[in-house]
Amino acid sequence: MYSTGGVSDRFVPLWSRVEGRLGGPLPAALRFWDGSEIGPGEEGSCPDVIVLRTKRALSYAASRPDQLGIARAFVSGDLVLEGSIERVMAAGARLYGFDFTLQDKLEAAKLAAGLGAIKIPPPKPPSVEAKPKGRLHSLRRDSEVIQHHYDVSNDFYRLVLGPTLVYSCAYFDSPEDSLEEAQTRKLDVVCQKLRLEEGERLLDIGCGWGSLAIHAASNYGVEVVGVTLSPSQAERARERVAEAGLGGRVEIRVQDYREVSDGPFDKICSIGMFEHTGSDIDNYFVQTAGLGRPGGLALHHGICRQHSEEESPNTFITHYVFPDGELHRVARVIAGLERSGQELRDVENLREHYALTLRHWVANLAASQEAAIAEVGEERERVWRLYMTASFLAFERGDIGVNQIVAVIPEKEDIALYRPSPGLPLARPSYARESISVDQVGQA
Repeated sequence: MYSTGGVSDRFVPLWSRVEGRLGGPLPAALRFWDGSEIGPGEEGSCPDVIVLRTKRALSYAASRPDQLGIARAFVSGDLVLEGSIERVMAAGARLYGFDFTLQDKLEAAKLAAGLGAIKIPPPKPPSVEAKPKGRLHSLRRDSEVIQHHYDVSNDFYRLVLGPTLVYSCAYFDSPEDSLEEAQTRKLDVVCQKLRLEEGERLLDIGCGWGSLAIHAASNYGVEVVGVTLSPSQAERARERVAEAGLGGRVEIRVQDYREVSDGPFDKICSIGMFEHTGSDIDNYFVQTAGLGRPGGLALHHGICRQHSEEESPNTFITHYVFPDGELHRVARVIAGLERSGQELRDVENLREHYALTLRHWVANLAASQEAAIAEVGEERERVWRLYMTASFLAFERGDIGVNQIVAVIPEKEDIALYRPSPGLPLARPSYARESISVDQVGQA
């Protein structure tokens, strides 16, 4: 360990004690606003340096001594990283579950106070932090939180997601596949799992920018109703539908799925949606069951946590990325599905696919960083850089997974032990067709 004097010398006892209990070095050096630095090993040997540019960075951390305080300092620009954010976050995973003692916390608070970093009131959060109002999961509040994330800039999403404008896990045959190839394959896998047939009605819940609706209508001859709570998404989706010449087959609505009243639909698709329902997930499954034709199929695609610990409501993700969202265990998701009467027929975990997908998105953001900042501002660009890097590392570690669940819609009446047959094959097929082309999905 080294320290170069100034503010950093004050942290030597605390730093030494924490490294001793960890049994190894901390993952990065720390530089303070006076230019002094403390870090592992010899001075200059650490490739990654966390820089507290202002006292306000320490004030954020002192006022919220959890990941939210650090996130606020990073998003505001008061904390920056010189080096690799991926390397620091991967190494920092060793700190998960690390128990800071009462002595550690008192010493840290004393240091912050001595440096004038304890502020009353604490510094205001960055402007891009979500501040939802109203009853949890009311129609109005859900609309507000969805628009917080999605109504930022369609051009920004095009920079990050690429020309297919698919904001969900791709389906890779090989890590060498392009993102466009893998996303197009995913759209087709969804259609194959739903066994779409010409003339059927498909409800696409959380339709995004219309990519699945366009692919399904143009390749399978179905009629699609796509619903989203984002006016910006709907505007671009309608433009893409018109450009594809599918105005007679695809309708895009700004509508909550709970307000859809023109069922039944032969097939239902919901991709990246049920995470947003949070504690309302049981009602989500009841609603989708009621919207489908008995014997029809529903595909529910969403992220699940793969550990048993309950999520804290005060995380970076819940305050900056997906307000009111919640990740359940897949067992909890399936329990809600079955309580609604839907019959579970197939589950596929695409965890490794989402890690690859996110790495592509991170690379796209890095390649277009200046253009992204011009579209959404520096704070939101930092949010996305942090969120997507943390996410692909979480998928790679196995903290979270993403599951595609296929279910059969039940009869509307309560008929014990009876489910209409959906005509599924006895042998589970491979759903990825070799002949699918990226030209068969609408481009941005």
